[in-house]
Amino acid sequence: MNRPDANSADQSANKDDDAVWLDLVARLEGTGTSEAGNPPSAGPLNPAPGDGGLPRRESSKAFRDFDPLGLSTPPDEATAVPASSEGAGRPLGPRDFEVEDDDDAFVPEEPPSLAGTEPLTMLAWVGAVGGPIALLFTAMFWRSAPLVAILGIVAAFVASVVFLIMRLPQEKNEDDDGARI
Repeated sequence: MNRPDANSADQSANKDDDAVWLDLVARLEGTGTSEAGNPPSAGPLNPAPGDGGLPRRESSKAFRDFDPLGLSTPPDEATAVPASSEGAGRPLGPRDFEVEDDDDAFVPEEPPSLAGTEPLTMLAWVGAVGGPIALLFTAMFWRSAPLVAILGIVAAFVASVVFLIMRLPQEKNEDDDGARI
């Protein structure tokens, strides 16, 4: 890769980028405090003496106060109340607020017991799930399995899947919105 000549016109753009970067760092590292909680003024750029003419912006926020996403500001006090008043000098965090439990939360009903399932349907599910697993174990541990055993496993899987598909409801209930299974 060719490097540009140090005296070329493109180097002036690099110097401007350096000045912008130094300005950004200077604004983020400012240690002054604003009075009465007012945000710092975004006044004009003031070159500081001894900085070689680099622009420097007056800032009243320290780097630790920089929060562009507003994550460190507490939520609205109307919705959350601090749990305790200890440590009033520190900023509020997520554990300083109580969680509101909703008594009307959704609680799903208990699923039906598998003991009451029709035996043929249970056998079809065992064949549909167990068939591929049996083929996998046969391929890993019983490499010399006879062709009849492999074809039997495949036939049991196909028959199980066909049985389960045939058991699906054929007509659609017009009152059902699909929210329940």
